[in-house]
Amino acid sequence: MYQPEDEQRLSLWAKELLKSSNEDVQTQLDMLRSVINYNDWKYYVQDNSVLADVEYDTLFKQLKELENAHPDLITADSPTQRIAKGLSEQFTSVSHLVPMLSLENSYNAEDLREWDKRCRETSKESEIEYTVEPKYDGAGISLYYEDDKLVRGATRGDGIMGEDITPNVKQIKSIPLSAALSKQHIQSLEIRGEVIIPKDTFKNYNEQRIAEGLAPLANPRNAASGTLRMLDPREVAKRGLSAILYHVSYHTTENNVADPEVMQTHYGTLEWLYNIGFNSPVKNMKRCKTIDEVIDYVLDFEQHRDDLPFEIDGMVIKVNSLELQDRLGQTTHHPRWAIAYKFKARQASSKLLRVEFQVGRTGSITPVAKIEPVPIGGVTVGSISLFNEEVIKEKDLKIGDTVLVERAGDVIPYIVKSNPELRNGTEEEIIFPTHCPVCKEELFKPEGEAAWRCINVSCEAQVVERLIHFASKDAMDIRSFGDSNIRRFHDMGIVKDIAGIYKIDYEQLNGLEKFGAKSVENLKVAIEKSKQQPLNRLIFGLGIRYVGETTAKTLANAVNHLKDFQTWTVEQLCTLEDIGPKVAGSVYQFFQAHENIHILDELEVLGLTLTNQHKKDGNQENGALSGKTFLFTGTLSRFKRSDAEALVEERGGKLLSGVSSKLNYLIVGADAGSKLEKAKKLGTVKVLTEDEFGDLLEE
Repeated sequence: MYQPEDEQRLSLWAKELLKSSNEDVQTQLDMLRSVINYNDWKYYVQDNSVLADVEYDTLFKQLKELENAHPDLITADSPTQRIAKGLSEQFTSVSHLVPMLSLENSYNAEDLREWDKRCRETSKESEIEYTVEPKYDGAGISLYYEDDKLVRGATRGDGIMGEDITPNVKQIKSIPLSAALSKQHIQSLEIRGEVIIPKDTFKNYNEQRIAEGLAPLANPRNAASGTLRMLDPREVAKRGLSAILYHVSYHTTENNVADPEVMQTHYGTLEWLYNIGFNSPVKNMKRCKTIDEVIDYVLDFEQHRDDLPFEIDGMVIKVNSLELQDRLGQTTHHPRWAIAYKFKARQASSKLLRVEFQVGRTGSITPVAKIEPVPIGGVTVGSISLFNEEVIKEKDLKIGDTVLVERAGDVIPYIVKSNPELRNGTEEEIIFPTHCPVCKEELFKPEGEAAWRCINVSCEAQVVERLIHFASKDAMDIRSFGDSNIRRFHDMGIVKDIAGIYKIDYEQLNGLEKFGAKSVENLKVAIEKSKQQPLNRLIFGLGIRYVGETTAKTLANAVNHLKDFQTWTVEQLCTLEDIGPKVAGSVYQFFQAHENIHILDELEVLGLTLTNQHKKDGNQENGALSGKTFLFTGTLSRFKRSDAEALVEERGGKLLSGVSSKLNYLIVGADAGSKLEKAKKLGTVKVLTEDEFGDLLEE
């Protein structure tokens, strides 16, 4: 791993390699691997890429072609070796060189003061310097390096034995395949850490699962743990895992030389690891001279925990001196030189009162748990989706159970488990219906799916849910036409289907309760305005199974007119970005159904836009913002966010989901949080107010 001072040289190497190098094969390979590894470190650890995407992809392709031509020169730490064929059905158990112990927990300032007192009394030290770092809410791992190369990655397991998951660990690009350990005369090294999924990545992944009709993953911690044990490393690579390494548990030096100066303290060790390419917690760590300083820091950090891009559930306090750590020692359960301060719980117990079965717009039957309302993380929770029948069975839920409920950050509340030991015999089995609770048609479970479905497309519940989805903010955005009004109009026979929205007899609305002349006029204006929504919003509003907002944009940009998809095959659809066989099959079936084409014809006659105006006008490729990337954060007042994003795309700009070196502009509204702080740290992102964004659009 090259250090930051080598960046200029590596940039020159990259330019030379992109042109075509005259160097010998081995030198080319060394240069390519160095440039790619360095760029990975800058991007995945420091959030600041050196190379443009096209440059990176070109160099990676060159490396693969060169290695394919010279397979005898392939090395285990080459960037191409992150991709593996797969794991066997049975994970191999491996022993940790040093047991992975648990941490003693504390929940208040007095616990920390008592621990500090024990440390000072045991060590006979009057003052002790401590380090404080986040306690990451992920999955524990252990990495073993030898002769500068990553040899093995393992799960925590039972603390003594873990599972060998080396191929999966190699998919995590914040974990270097090689590191310059030998520069400090380190011959072997075992490092402990946590695998996490960033909040934005987790949110986007769950949105994709929901669009595909799958139950969202419960929380980032479970998602990270489950991903590490997947049998296909290619699937692991898709999850966007990151790793933070926070402890050196074991090391040996070359020829038994003395430990390097950088490994005299815990902070120094993690700072050294960060500088040679590992993602360590140093950016969020603090060294404290007294326990009162520790307490102030952890209490302040708890107030800002949601500003971090990942979940944490507390802080870890450690004795900084490694020599003093050795003197303090450990019990069979935990080290005496470290303690975890746990933040206030985002869990609570409640009683499961009943389960209601709701029919979604695609006919899926979703069981919803109704619990005694309980406050969790600042929100009162009374309803929790159970997703499907399998979840009920897996968690062994019964009516009347005392259940443990969790809500992490902005993640959907979910039931962690039931407590069978608290049952008194009055609990009742949850009986999943065999017929639709609304239209009474027999339910059907497609092969390979977990959800039962009502396949009656005329089912009243589905019709209403499709109407609600079509008019929603992220689809056609018809103001004044929310859930209650849609249900009311449907029950009265005023609106029976999507096309019916645009055929409303406004005279019928006069005299309706809560519908005065002004309300009727507002609704009329909103419905007329929705006819001008861009094609991607209409596609999303149609509710095609598995098609979310991002896929809708991909589809809209692929055609001149929506009905062009009538002639597309599944194979052609699969060539579009991020569209696989499942999504392609659903889209194909939608456009082969005569009733759907009839609806599209009717909507076009009624004045809706079925053409891709951007493609037709050529605005996107040659737009004023072409080649520029944008992200919005905070509460906007001058613009509605969806409108602002549409203005960017109309002018050829591209929207990103997170702050990175690829981002050109961050537009901030009120109460901007972690995205703004990250952009400031990067130093390469231009931060604009709403007014400045408006000026940019006018320019």
